[in-house]
Amino acid sequence: MKKLILIIAFLTFQVFAQSKVATTIGQFLKIEPSARISSIGGSGTGQFGTASSAYYNPASLGRIQNIDADFTIADWLADIKYNYGIVAVNTGDAGTFALQVISLNSGEIPVRTVEMPLGTGEKYSVTNFALGLGYGRMLTDRVSVGLIVSYLNETIWHSSLNGFFFNFGVQYQISESGLTFGASVSNYGTHGKYSGIDLYINYDFDPKKFGDNDRLPAEIRTDEFTLPTTFRAGISMPLKFTDNYKLILSVDALHPNDNYESLALGGELKFFDAFSIRGGYRNLFLIDNEGGLTLGAGADINVLNSYRVRFDYSWADYGRLKSVHRVTFGFNI
Repeated sequence: MKKLILIIAFLTFQVFAQSKVATTIGQFLKIEPSARISSIGGSGTGQFGTASSAYYNPASLGRIQNIDADFTIADWLADIKYNYGIVAVNTGDAGTFALQVISLNSGEIPVRTVEMPLGTGEKYSVTNFALGLGYGRMLTDRVSVGLIVSYLNETIWHSSLNGFFFNFGVQYQISESGLTFGASVSNYGTHGKYSGIDLYINYDFDPKKFGDNDRLPAEIRTDEFTLPTTFRAGISMPLKFTDNYKLILSVDALHPNDNYESLALGGELKFFDAFSIRGGYRNLFLIDNEGGLTLGAGADINVLNSYRVRFDYSWADYGRLKSVHRVTFGFNI
C-alpha cells in the first residue's frame, strides 16, 4: 500500500513540476460523467459501487459486483451535447474489465469571416471522442487498484489531433465501517497538436514586392500541448443511523496541471436502500471559480430480486455560465 502511494506521488510531482494555467488540450476530459457523484461536488476518489466511479478513480473497478453499466447524457454549456458510457464486468479472481466511451459534439456552427460576418453558407463542427479500456482488481480484502488506457481524438472542422492517456489509482478501505481513502491520477499521457487542411495557406513572402509569386503553398505550425492531468486524493465516510437511513460524506483535494488547487465535498442521504438526495460544492477555494453548488437525487431499485436499476439526476451551478443538468441511467445484473 505504501509503495503504491509513493509511486503515485512521484508521478504526480513529475506531472506538475512545470504546471501552467489554461494551457492544455482535451478539456472535455474534465467533464464529470456521473450524475450521482457530480451532485456531491465531484468528490468521488473514495467512492465505489457503480461503473462510472472509475472516472474519478479506476481502482473502484476492483470493487464492482457482477456486470455494471452507466450511461450519461448532458446538455453541456452553450448547448453542447455530452454523452458517456461505461460497462464493467467482474470476472472473479481475474479482476474487473471495463469499456468506456466519451463523446462531445458542438453541432453545426455557421462559418463567419471578417468579409462575411453573417456567414459564408458553410458550417463546421467541433467533436471530441475518447475510447478507453480499463482493468481493476482487489489486491487484498481492503486494497484495490485500477488502470484505464484511452485513445483521444479532437476535431475542429478539417483539423484534428490524436493522443493516448492513462488514468490510474488506488483505494484503501481503512475501517470495517466503510471509511475509504482513494488517490488517482487522471489524463496522464502524450502531448498533442492540431494538423489538417485548415492549416494550409497561400503565403506572400514579400507583400510589398510586385511581380513575385504571392501564392506560395505553406502551412501554419501549431504547438504541442499536454492533457489536463489531475491528481486527486479523497476520503469517503459512511454513517449508518438505522437500517433504513445512511449518510455518506466525502471530500476530495484536486491538484490539476492547468489550474489552481481546490476541494470538492458533498453528502448523500440514502433511505430504504433505494432512494437518495444529494448536495455538495465543487471547486471550493478555486481562484476565479464560477458557481459551485451541486444538487441531485436518485433511485436504485431492485428488480426481480436479482437485478438493480439506477436513475440519477444532478444540477450544477456554473455562475455566469448558467447551470448544467446530467442524467445517468445504470444497471447491475
